[in-house]
Amino acid sequence: MTGASQETAIRVERPTKTLRELALDKVRDAIVNGYFRPGDRLVERDLCAQLGVSRTIVREVLRHLESEGLVANLPNKGPMVALLDLDEAKQIYEIRGALEGMAARLCAERRDPTIVEALEVSLANIRESYLANDMPGVLTHTSSFYQTLFSKIDRHVAWGVVNLLTVRINHLRSMTIKTKSRGIDGPAQMAKIIEAIRQGDGDAAYRAALDHVASACAIAEAVLSAQKAD
Repeated sequence: MTGASQETAIRVERPTKTLRELALDKVRDAIVNGYFRPGDRLVERDLCAQLGVSRTIVREVLRHLESEGLVANLPNKGPMVALLDLDEAKQIYEIRGALEGMAARLCAERRDPTIVEALEVSLANIRESYLANDMPGVLTHTSSFYQTLFSKIDRHVAWGVVNLLTVRINHLRSMTIKTKSRGIDGPAQMAKIIEAIRQGDGDAAYRAALDHVASACAIAEAVLSAQKAD
């Protein structure tokens, strides 16, 4: 074995993410996937034990999640999972509808078969995740579907706006994708978007994207209204 090989054979590779980033991902996923529910208190001592990290890291994680809108820090109560606000949810869906409708129209007008192929891969993965009851997988592949929608038409600024809202969007999606028949209706609506893009019909693609967002918005509104009543 050469000197260079000896130096690299047992070298410990540095992790791609810091301990803080790993802890942040864990807590964010726990909130988005419903392990921690809206209104649950987030006690630093308990999180330290659950995550196996220091209190300093836990505090940094909670501050970051507060900036994303997933955590609220209330006087005399401390950090808690933020309650989803109905009016804010409606505004998020309005933004989604406007940008995703635009992206779907432009994808149709581009008449690029590679767009359809990429969207179909994401949709197939979404359906498989639903069948496996893999809700985190549904969220991941749904995000991939929309990233394709924007990136294939070079609308990186628009995707950046959507991406800034991704955490809150996925928080809402984590509720809507679990509702009755969403595993059938949601993919069927997305298939209509793809078919309109395949046909090069910009107006139909725009309408299909708006219909999909409107359906998700109606479900979220019903879920949030029921939670508020409770």
